[in-house]
Amino acid sequence: MLRPVADLAPRVALSNFQNEIYLGGLAGEAPKFPCDFAALEAKAREVLSPEAFGYVAGSAGLERTEHANRAAFDRWAIVPRFLRDVDDRDMSTTILGTTFPAPLALAPVGVQGIVHPEAELAVARAAASLGVPMVLSTVSSYRLEEVAETLGDSPHWFQLYWPRDSEVAASFLRRAAAAGFSALVVTLDTFVLAWRPRDLAAAYLPFLQRLGTVNYETDPAFVAGLPGPPDEHPDAAVLHWAGMFGDPTKAWPDLGWLRDHWDGPILLKGVLHPDDAAKAAEAGMNGLVVSNHGGRQIDGEIAALDALPGIIDAVGDRMAVLFDSGIRAGSDIVKAVSLGAQAVLVGRPYVYGLGIGGEDGVRHVLRSLMAEFDLTMALAGCRSTSDLGAHVLARQQR
Repeated sequence: MLRPVADLAPRVALSNFQNEIYLGGLAGEAPKFPCDFAALEAKAREVLSPEAFGYVAGSAGLERTEHANRAAFDRWAIVPRFLRDVDDRDMSTTILGTTFPAPLALAPVGVQGIVHPEAELAVARAAASLGVPMVLSTVSSYRLEEVAETLGDSPHWFQLYWPRDSEVAASFLRRAAAAGFSALVVTLDTFVLAWRPRDLAAAYLPFLQRLGTVNYETDPAFVAGLPGPPDEHPDAAVLHWAGMFGDPTKAWPDLGWLRDHWDGPILLKGVLHPDDAAKAAEAGMNGLVVSNHGGRQIDGEIAALDALPGIIDAVGDRMAVLFDSGIRAGSDIVKAVSLGAQAVLVGRPYVYGLGIGGEDGVRHVLRSLMAEFDLTMALAGCRSTSDLGAHVLARQQR
């Protein structure tokens, strides 16, 4: 459902960011940050520590799934239509009560403190300045309450890594609700951590250094399981975290527990099979995020974009369906939404922007993605996301 934006008269096109860049050139000013993903990633490699870059950039095994995610986008081509009066465009949409200025949100990415000291706070400021929804990871570098306060009225959802300890899980949900997070995104595909050669080669797992565990160590239910304050018992805190982070015993009947402890919308992240999508709908979940965790969990897994049409066929008329894994450009957003997603989540690009330039770097990445999306929509003959559909695309013959 599209949100009318008459309150923004005259509407400022997302594509105006391109004009700002070119006008800056008249004053001899080039953009501070790269305008394409390859250059962004290359710059991040220069700036970040080898361990931090490897953690963000790396994927499972031979990293075939990450490559498959990109190859899946290349199998679809946009077929433009002309003479359609696309001068006045509205890219906004509303999903589960949350307004998006474009069908784009920030994916939950943990341990952002390894790439920039302001971590999620810088990301929150950038997101809030643009009204782009932010999904905050359980394993953030700042307390969820601090991030929510920074976001203010800007839309934000909370992502849950569902811990083995139900008291800790319930406490997280109470805290997130009290802090104003309006929806819950439950990640299903990380009940164990995958074999990630880049991290293994550096023997680097930031959580064991108590990075990304602040929400646990400030949680009364978690601290109750320690012999004393985490700072006085750091080894015990790490072991306690490791013992509860993932829970491979979780099964479909357990979703009832989530509904009992969360009043707002619930989305399941990581669903790739239509039968699992149907089960989620039957369990009363409100939405799905079609995702393979950016290739970080299973080597040789189905590309998320290849899984999307089957999910849409199964539950697209019953649930909100978002997409994650492999978004690198505005044209990717067009393709994912044309295949049925209501919005996409972006991960690595904004984290690279954070590492390179903090809040300004994140804002640059988001404005770049939204500007390219807006321009691509116009060039394809589309005035709003409701114009998108399978008819916009052609399957590439290879």
